Amino acid sequence: MTVIHDCSVESELLAGMRLARRAIGSGELVVIPTDTVYGVAADAFAPKAVSRLLDAKGRDRTSPPPVLIPGIPTLDALASEVPPAVRQLVGEFWPGGLTVILHAQPSLQWDLGDTYGTVAVRMPLHPVALEVLAHTGPLAVSSANRTGLPPAVTAEEAREQLGYAVGTYLEAGPCSDPIPSSIVDCTGPVPRILRDGAIPLEKLREVVPTIE
Repeated sequence: MTVIHDCSVESELLAGMRLARRAIGSGELVVIPTDTVYGVAADAFAPKAVSRLLDAKGRDRTSPPPVLIPGIPTLDALASEVPPAVRQLVGEFWPGGLTVILHAQPSLQWDLGDTYGTVAVRMPLHPVALEVLAHTGPLAVSSANRTGLPPAVTAEEAREQLGYAVGTYLEAGPCSDPIPSSIVDCTGPVPRILRDGAIPLEKLREVVPTIE
């Protein structure tokens, strides 16, 4: 059975970071904690790794994963344009449970699936996730569960579902508030909420009243 690294222990955290960096660099999958639920991560710029992620979850290219990033500057590198409404939203709710969908930079050499030129981006509010991202750069990350089953709120729950499809599991305790992120589509003239989640619609509208 694959090993779970308890990142609440400093010695395990350092070892887990090394293994996570090595796994991502080798095109393998890593389970990481986030502020919403545990996620299974792959190098966003390694198409074979992204395919492994989709296979592990039992999904196909029609369900491309979102991309987690370490900070707002990375958003500008991934999106072809960041509208003022998006800057207001991420300025208020990042890091946190908000995913924004934008038009991707056409020059990016990646293949996340059938995205039709868009990318869903989020900056998580979790120290372990941010530490991994600081070393790896953008990661394609989806909830660490098989499609149709409940999201994992611990690394052990993720391992029960994903098993040997993932080589490295990072544990940091159970998710305190396991609600998926809110998703806002910002590719059109008016932002549209696609999924109610961690940030209620009324909170989003306090920042950008035009969200539909």
